[in-house]
Amino acid sequence: MNWDIIQGKWNQVKGSVKEKWGDLTDDDLTEIEGRKDQLTGKLQEKYGWTKEEADRQVTDFFREKV
Repeated sequence: MNWDIIQGKWNQVKGSVKEKWGDLTDDDLTEIEGRKDQLTGKLQEKYGWTKEEADRQVTDFFREKV
């Protein structure tokens, strides 16, 4: 998975991200701007996941999308 591609397509995929993780706000998505570390950090904060769990969730999600 190439995060440069995800960052480039962020405006197109952030709707899917919000659909998957509904606790993320529009402000969160704007702040994340397609950066994996920011996304995993927000998921840890919102869902109480470990870094490893958040990373796994993100990896699995984007493996299907990209």
